[in-house]
Amino acid sequence: MKICAITMVYRDYWAIAQWYRHYGEHLGHRNLYIVSHGFDPEIAKICPEASIITIPREELAHFDRVRMRLVNDLQSGLGNLYDWVIQTDADELVCFNPANYASFTELFETTRAPALFGLGLNLAEVAGDRALSAGDRVFAHRNVACVTGHYSKAWAVRRAMPLRWHGVFCGYRKTKDFRFEMPDDVFFVHLKHANSEALRDANAVRQSVAESVGEDWNVNGWSNPDFHAQRFFRKMAAAQELPWDEAVALGYAKIRDNPIRDPKRGIVKPPFINYVCRTTLPDWFRTL
Repeated sequence: MKICAITMVYRDYWAIAQWYRHYGEHLGHRNLYIVSHGFDPEIAKICPEASIITIPREELAHFDRVRMRLVNDLQSGLGNLYDWVIQTDADELVCFNPANYASFTELFETTRAPALFGLGLNLAEVAGDRALSAGDRVFAHRNVACVTGHYSKAWAVRRAMPLRWHGVFCGYRKTKDFRFEMPDDVFFVHLKHANSEALRDANAVRQSVAESVGEDWNVNGWSNPDFHAQRFFRKMAAAQELPWDEAVALGYAKIRDNPIRDPKRGIVKPPFINYVCRTTLPDWFRTL
């Protein structure tokens, strides 16, 4: 089975290093495709064996919609060469329990669904966590996370099927019967809040972009990103804390069992339920 992964990045060096190592170890680094938003030789240094596609950065107004179309079109093209295409942001890692799946190939062999979703985990740096160095594997040093529907995203497709609004576009007449599949023990982990130093750098970039574009920039969380980060940590601290097994069961009950089916937009997606609960990751994450 042939599998690849694709992402897009702008100067998020810590996150792209985690992404490159994680998917490269699973899929082979030459099966990774990175869209660099603007020429940046540092990306090639961090990801030396990936295929890097550089696109212009002159025009940013309404770029989030352009980005979505661009990456989906590239994903569609790669689908002619690969059996499955994994698509995530640079700060998103799909993780599976190695006791249940030995590889992405073994995971994909368990399903006939056209797309897969993962139960969302928003990983966080908390009091007592040491600062991460450039070469650290994030799961060796971070183990507190919020279960979230917002990041229970679609992450892989096996034919041309655009990813939109954290779900998939399956067609206006197909939403009722579309197979929403979120396998057990497969998690979609968001790393944005797992490294405070990288978060400060990324927020400075987001704020600069939002200010330079002005009212035409409407990407949630980019305008006043420090406020959004502070709100995340505040709400995470206030969330109910549950043991891992109970947290996962609650997440599946609230998220997997209640997909949003939107025939007006032709979208099937997870429900927007944030801060379902807080939990501590099991030890197997440390091996990733």
